[in-house]
Amino acid sequence: MIKLLDEARELSIFTAYNTNVDAITYLRGDTVQKLIDEFGAGAVRRRMEEYPRQINEPLDFVARLVHALKTGKPIEVPLVNEELQGWFDSHFKYDVERMGGQAGIIANLLANLDFRRVVVYTPHLSKRQAGMFVRKENLSYPVVEGGRLVFRHPSEAYREGDPVKVNRIFEFRAGTTFKLGDETVTVPFSGRFIVSARFDSIRIYTEPGLKPFLPEIGLVADGAILSGYQGIKLRYSDGRDANYYLREAKRDVLLLKREHDVKVHLEFASIQNRELRKKVIYNLFPLVDSVGMDESEIAYVLSALGYPELSDRIFTYNRIEDTVLGGKILIDEMNLEVLQIHTIYYIMYITHSNNPLSEEELRSSLELAATLAAARASLGDIRSPEDFKRGLGVPYNERGEYVKLRFEEAKRRLRTREYKVVIIPTRLVRNPVSTVGLGDTISAGAFTSYLALLRRKGAL
Repeated sequence: MIKLLDEARELSIFTAYNTNVDAITYLRGDTVQKLIDEFGAGAVRRRMEEYPRQINEPLDFVARLVHALKTGKPIEVPLVNEELQGWFDSHFKYDVERMGGQAGIIANLLANLDFRRVVVYTPHLSKRQAGMFVRKENLSYPVVEGGRLVFRHPSEAYREGDPVKVNRIFEFRAGTTFKLGDETVTVPFSGRFIVSARFDSIRIYTEPGLKPFLPEIGLVADGAILSGYQGIKLRYSDGRDANYYLREAKRDVLLLKREHDVKVHLEFASIQNRELRKKVIYNLFPLVDSVGMDESEIAYVLSALGYPELSDRIFTYNRIEDTVLGGKILIDEMNLEVLQIHTIYYIMYITHSNNPLSEEELRSSLELAATLAAARASLGDIRSPEDFKRGLGVPYNERGEYVKLRFEEAKRRLRTREYKVVIIPTRLVRNPVSTVGLGDTISAGAFTSYLALLRRKGAL
């Protein structure tokens, strides 16, 4: 596994678009109790039944937070009312402020792992944001100077006056208890509840001056990891809409691939609005090679594609056979080369049978991803290649044998001859230092090791 990591570290990776400041609060039961008492258990229950898809007022936040704590599942809900930032700042003390956003987290991770070259791009680069990138010589930001493309460290490329996006992350631990009226709630799993800023000033795009140089960036990259499309809004105050930004996003992917068919991975994140979710899926999935998501996100995608019953089954029962069936549908309808699905208990690859990698090689890629995530959960962050070894000492989760058994049953029940389907149990850290960025770590580890294995076979 260490040999595969060393091969992956020879790669050059481009990552874009979303970065932000993560303001992290480690939730305690008494903090949750105060919030419930402030609004009343009855009001919280009623709002939970309404299940608000975005946060317009504080009660929306409390209802969705309590729902997440009861299920123990990580969730992200957009904050659309910018005026609420003051309410959050008055109610919570942030324990940590650090790099957030998939592109930023992955850029720092790969730079700290000493990848040959990491190029990161975000359209908003304030001084505060730039200061959160690690100080490594292999990390750079693309800048146009004198009509030429040059690469600077983000700390030398920031722009005064750029907006800063702050996401508020509430980390919760299994076993935390509080009362919701007469009901005592015990949190079943560790996870996090993310309140993501979705304000008009924050856009997902490539600046017009940089756009013509995307083919040049594609030439220096072995792979690209694109993310942040969940931040696109249906409409903006200047008259632009989601269709405008998705047309531009499609052009970006095509420009990256124009001079060199660079492999592109899209990291999908939860999009609450069904209309926007559908737009992102149909516009971008057919253009990329690889997509990564968790089990709730594949359910959202299947719902948007017109498979509501299968989507409901995944949400309700979380059976492996339903996830495999959904993955087969997705790679066929979107013509993906590879789909990667990560859950608390397992990670899965689904490809077509003509994929150049064997099932054993695909499994080794997932093993690397699971080990990397375990190292991050144990340490809180990855600061050097040596940290990877920490993950090797983390045992597989207690449901590992059950996962393997259910997977074999699923393969017998479903037609998989035209596919390669590989699954491995996760390495589960009992008391993680942090759960933020674990999905991004899995996807980055899986995609880059997948590329390294393709290169080993002469297929990259």
